Amino acid sequence: MSSLSVYADDRPGVACLRLTDPARIAAELARIGVRFERWTSPVTPPRDATEAEVLDAYRPYLDQLMGETGAGSADVIRVGPDTAGWAQARGKYLSEHVHSEDEVRFFVHGQGNFVLHTQGHVYDVCCTAGDLISVPAGTPHWFDGGVTPDFVTLRIFTNPDGWIAQYTGSDIAARFPVEA
Repeated sequence: MSSLSVYADDRPGVACLRLTDPARIAAELARIGVRFERWTSPVTPPRDATEAEVLDAYRPYLDQLMGETGAGSADVIRVGPDTAGWAQARGKYLSEHVHSEDEVRFFVHGQGNFVLHTQGHVYDVCCTAGDLISVPAGTPHWFDGGVTPDFVTLRIFTNPDGWIAQYTGSDIAARFPVEA
C-alpha cells in the first residue's frame, strides 16, 4: 500500500503526518511541488515482461507525460534480490542528492521509498505498483529499494545521459532510515 510519512527534519522517528489514501498523498505532495498519481492500465505486464512489453502497456500514459514534461526517453529498470551490484548501487541512492531535471518514476511491480528533504521536513513516500512520482529538479532526496529489492519501474528522462546525481554531502539520510 502506498503511504506518506512526514517528519520535522530534526525529529527522526516522530511522524507529524501519516497518510495512506492516494488522493490525500497527492494533495500533500503537491504542496511541495511533487507530482504523485495512481495509474491504472487495462493490462499489467507480467513481472518478467520485456522492456518493450512494459513500455507498450503504458504507452498512452507515457506519451502524455512525456509531452507534458518534454522528456525524451523512457526505459525499464528491473531490480530483484539477485541483481548484481545492488548493494553498491543502493549505497549511492541512499545518499541525499539532487538532479538537474525532474526524477520521474512509475512503479510497475514492487515498491520503493522516495524520501524528500525540503522546507524543514522529510517526506517518506512509499511507492507501490501503480504509483507515479515526479520529484522536481533541485529537490534534495534519496531512494531506498530495500536490502532485498523487488521492483520494476519505468524511468522517464529529459537528459539523454539518464540518471545523474549531485550529492549534497548531508548525512540526513542516515538519520531517517526508511520505514519497512
